[in-house]
This record gives sequence, C-alpha cells and structure tokens, in this order.
Amino acid sequence: MSEKVLNCQGLSCPGPLLRVKEFLDAAPAASLIVVVDNEASRENVCRFLRSRGFSLNIRIEDGPVWRIDAQRDADAPETPQPQVLKTPPAQAGRRLAVLITTPVIGSGDDALGAKLMQNFLSTLPEMGPELWRVILLNGGVRLAAPDSPVLPALLRLEREGAQVLVCGSCLEHFGLLAQKAVGETTNMLDVVTSLQLADSVIRP
Repeated sequence: MSEKVLNCQGLSCPGPLLRVKEFLDAAPAASLIVVVDNEASRENVCRFLRSRGFSLNIRIEDGPVWRIDAQRDADAPETPQPQVLKTPPAQAGRRLAVLITTPVIGSGDDALGAKLMQNFLSTLPEMGPELWRVILLNGGVRLAAPDSPVLPALLRLEREGAQVLVCGSCLEHFGLLAQKAVGETTNMLDVVTSLQLADSVIRP
C-alpha cells in the first residue's frame, strides 16, 4: 500500500489519535506518516500505533513538530484492536474505576484535603482485584509528579495490577509531561472508553 501522510498540526489531543484510529480502521495500511505539534499527541499516537503492530521512527523538526514514520511489523495482524487500552478478561470480575480530578479531597482546607487524598489512595488496595483503573485528570495529574506525597501509594497500586492513567493534555498544561513519575500517559478516548467499560466509577 502507498504511504499516507496525516498532518495533525493544530489539533489538540486526542484529535491526532482519533484521526489515526479512523484512518486505520477504514483502511489498514502497511506504513504511514503522522505529523503532530504537541508532546501529548506524540506520546498517545506513538502508543496507539505500537499497539497496532507498527515500528516507529520519530524525528523532531522545527516548531517543534514531530514526524512519526510508522511501518507495520511483518507479523502484525491488520485487524484493528477493539480497544485502545487492554481490558481485563471476563473472569476478572467487576471493573472499578477511580476518577480523580483534583490533588485534594473536598474543599475548605487544602492541607486537610491533601491528607485525605493520601489516606484515600493508601486505602484503595483494600478493593482488591476489582480495582481496575485510576484515572487522573485536570489538577489530579499533579499527584503523578515526582514530588507528590501520594506517589508511593500510586506506585503501589500500579505494582499490584491497577492501571494508572494520566491525562497527557493535562500534564502538558501544567508543564509536567516530562516529569510524570507514575502511570501511562493517556487521552480522552481512553478516558471515555474506561468510563464506558467500568462497572462502577468512584470519585473521591
């Protein structure tokens, strides 16, 4: 198949990812080039293409602009993956997602709210294998920074099998994209899919 160039400059995340997904779902390609102009889109597009069996060569150009040259691996199937992120098998039982949009719990006293958040995340392992994904949006992405007091709790959750998803656009907004110390950089498509697939969503 001929090589296709998808120029996604000017599109904020998850726009470039959605465009790449739509293109591959409509016509599986052996190779393509994707051009993006923000780091969150670069990370999410690269992760998605790798999940579809592509090997990548990434070049940064003036702007900055990233040119992602993708070549499908010879043994990779052309059938699209049903989900952007892996979902647990049916026998895993209920899927519980935790959606966190602020670095503190409640309002009135941020110091108390920060302590409550630390206690909350430290207690989440009690949910057992039903805890599926912890999603950090907006100010909640600050919890994934290296100096976050809850970083050990998030790392523990990840070690014990929960997926920690951290909004790439939010990280970029707060200047934290390169500093993320836990979790997987994600996008709104992953977030919406997670909320759709979860049996229950908890918001502290």
